Amino acid sequence: MAAGPCRYTYDEYKETADWLLANTRSRPRVGIICGSGLGGLADLLTDKTSFPYEKIPHFPQSTVSGHAGRLVFGELSGKQCVCMQGRFHFYEGYPINKVTFPIRVLHLMGVEALIVTNAAGGLNEQFKVGDIMFIKDHINMPGFAGQSPLCGSNEDRFGVRFPCMSDAYDKTFRRLALESALELGYKDFVREGVYCMLAGPTYETIAESRMLKLLGADAVGMSTVPEVVLARHCGMRVFGTSLITNKVVMDYSSQEKANHEEVLQTSKDRAEALQGLVTNLVGRMD
Repeated sequence: MAAGPCRYTYDEYKETADWLLANTRSRPRVGIICGSGLGGLADLLTDKTSFPYEKIPHFPQSTVSGHAGRLVFGELSGKQCVCMQGRFHFYEGYPINKVTFPIRVLHLMGVEALIVTNAAGGLNEQFKVGDIMFIKDHINMPGFAGQSPLCGSNEDRFGVRFPCMSDAYDKTFRRLALESALELGYKDFVREGVYCMLAGPTYETIAESRMLKLLGADAVGMSTVPEVVLARHCGMRVFGTSLITNKVVMDYSSQEKANHEEVLQTSKDRAEALQGLVTNLVGRMD
């Protein structure tokens, strides 16, 4: 079947994976996706090889401030890793299959575990700006509207037609991450909760925020979930974390307004802690 504007063939995924394998000696087992302002995670890798997205066959290009647009290979805590320094978003105008294109490429390269990071707004009143939330579950709003990277004919070489999502976020990885946080002295600003994805690019209205809180969401953002869905379809184990970069506005009398500059500044302020956490966690992974 020929690929339309929203679909890729198995051979196209494989062509990209083969090109990358031919151009780097790295054979990564852990993939890391950097959220807004969190691209510094890639700087932790040693013996690095990097590729701008525009040089990689079939790869989309990141257009958002805070997303550098490079695929970086190297070693972290004794593990071969690949880091996406910048991700793709539905609101950039990409079809959902293009947003998630790298996930199947990483799978074909041998990646077995995926760490996804994002910047998110805090819905939980107990959360503070700068908190790091380990994702235990998600609410997939675009998925409710039929925007799933798994829509269309299933590619059995990647996974089953109807994948389970009740175990999307690996419990063992969350336990190891908590152990890492305790060891590093991060207990006071580490949380656990439910992440909700909206399509963006607008921030939430007050009514929408109140609804999401009632649904059980602790944080809200515009990414991550499609990548996790495709990773689980491929059989990858997933750890997800949200950096709470702003408090979501819930009160009509409030003068506060969400803005991307605040998101990037909080990411910069908490980058060292998040980098330390990811480094420690990777070292604990089997």
